[in-house]
Amino acid sequence: VQLQASGGGLVQAGGSLRLSCAASEISFSIYGMAWYRQAQGKQRELVAAITSGGRTNYADSVKGRFTMSRDNAKKTVYLQMNSLRPEDTAVYYCNAVLAPYDYWGQGTQVTVSS
Repeated sequence: VQLQASGGGLVQAGGSLRLSCAASEISFSIYGMAWYRQAQGKQRELVAAITSGGRTNYADSVKGRFTMSRDNAKKTVYLQMNSLRPEDTAVYYCNAVLAPYDYWGQGTQVTVSS
């Protein structure tokens, strides 16, 4: 599985961005998908996840601000990020899981200025 993340960039605090992650796998719909982020000098952390059935969960720090969704026909997941804060600045990675296999995209930089 190859994952191509896009949509990162520089935005002011309070702004919005939408990240996309396109997958190459034709059986995409059966994969669990997630977004992680890693800020400079910090460990990678889970931001949001979505099951093959469409159930989502979010890190407490992004609840109410971020929304993850998937379009199985396009083999793509999205992360709509609203009310961005400087502490959201990180490299965001797309992850696909179908146990026992685990795949990562290349990451996209999100920078939120104060």
